Amino acid sequence: MIRWLANLEIGMPGKFNLIATTLRGQEPLGVASLTSILSELNDPDPKVEITEIHGVITAHTSLDPFHVIERIREMATREPWKVSGLMRVIPVERVVETKLERIAEAAESLKGRIPPEATYKVVVEKRHTQLSSREIIEAVASKIDRKVNLERPDWIVLIEVLGGLTGVSVLKPDQVLSLVKV
Repeated sequence: MIRWLANLEIGMPGKFNLIATTLRGQEPLGVASLTSILSELNDPDPKVEITEIHGVITAHTSLDPFHVIERIREMATREPWKVSGLMRVIPVERVVETKLERIAEAAESLKGRIPPEATYKVVVEKRHTQLSSREIIEAVASKIDRKVNLERPDWIVLIEVLGGLTGVSVLKPDQVLSLVKV
């Protein structure tokens, strides 16, 4: 936690590529579960940390975070006790300071993953920020020249604001793992 807060205080992007949510107060169990899972998936040195935000932990893995999501999904159906303490696990492709221009630049750098004929929508999950969802959505959408579909998008541009740091990902709708649903 101290390392994450230090990065937050000096404004440097944190080093994480997974965000996981837990029940409030269950963060230590979530850290233990995610650390164990990443170790079992052969990450030699996973870094899993509690953030200052209740119910949110971050992790840095040397593994592909999208592959990790699929493996956790498989594990949840076969061995659900191994994912106890985790509610959702989200892959993160870019981490930037929580500034509109930085968030928009990160989204623009990932827009190539969305095929020109595909649709998308921007989803914002924000915690501990004064930025409005609307201004984040407008800044991001101005950088992505694809058709928007709010009901059934082919892709989601996910903006996860965690105070002074923001994770940005371009995902298929099923690439955010909700363990409650599994």
